[in-house]
Amino acid sequence: MNIPESLRYARTHEWISELEADVYTVGISDFAQDQLGDVVFVELPTVGDTVSAGDAVAVVESVKTASDIYAPVSGTIEAVNDDLESAPEVINEEPYAGGWLFRIKPEDASQRDDLLDAEGYRAVCEEES
Repeated sequence: MNIPESLRYARTHEWISELEADVYTVGISDFAQDQLGDVVFVELPTVGDTVSAGDAVAVVESVKTASDIYAPVSGTIEAVNDDLESAPEVINEEPYAGGWLFRIKPEDASQRDDLLDAEGYRAVCEEES
C-alpha cells in the first residue's frame, strides 16, 4: 500500500497536496482505488462550484461499486482532470499522479491541518483491512 508521506488524507480516503500556496490537488488514495477495483467511470465536479468540507463532490464507479468522493476542505473547484472522462483507469494506475480528480482553492487553508498525516491514514487503512 502506497501512502506518500508528503500528502494529507481524509478518513474517507481522499488525499490532498499543495499545488501552489492557494490551490490543492485532490484524488483518492492507493488504498481506495485498490478497494474499488477497476475504475470504469468518473463524474467530476463543476469548475466554479463552492463546496464545504465533507460534501460529496464527485463519483468514482468501478466494476464493483460506485463511491462518492468528498471535499477534504471547503473552497471553490478551480479545475478538474478532464483526461479521466476518456481514461478513468488512470486512477488505478497512478492515483497520486495522473489520476488526480480536481483542484480546489480553499476558503481556509488551515483546514488542511485537520486532515491525517501518512501515519494516521495508515492506521485508518489497517483498521479497514
